[in-house]
Amino acid sequence: GDYETFENIEEKNPSWVCVKAENISCRAEKFPNTPIADLGQKVECDVDVGLICNNKDQQIGGIIPMPVCLNYEISVCCTPNKPECLSPPSTTSTTTSTPSSTTTSVSPTTPSTTTPTPTPEVIPSSTTPTTTT
Repeated sequence: GDYETFENIEEKNPSWVCVKAENISCRAEKFPNTPIADLGQKVECDVDVGLICNNKDQQIGGIIPMPVCLNYEISVCCTPNKPECLSPPSTTSTTTSTPSSTTTSVSPTTPSTTTPTPTPEVIPSSTTPTTTT
């Protein structure tokens, strides 16, 4: 079977403390997106106990062809056994921000004028036939 009970979790991990479970969700490790009600197994997922799945309660014909429990995972939202977690602190913090300003100067640009330089005209030289006598 699979026994993800709060008692078993505390035995394996003594630093885990849950004063009161507020909520619990359970899922099969190999089928995380399938609701446990759709797996065809008899499983108890209880906010007061945790998860209990007994192999003797399983029948052939569920999601797996054997009368054994799948491996399950649980997620528990609980009130921890630490005084500082039970009530929120009553301190108020104030944040003051000073606005910053940025000044950007833009210098005016003087338009540049380009005056074309005249190119001398090339006059083709003409050849006049000369006659010799």
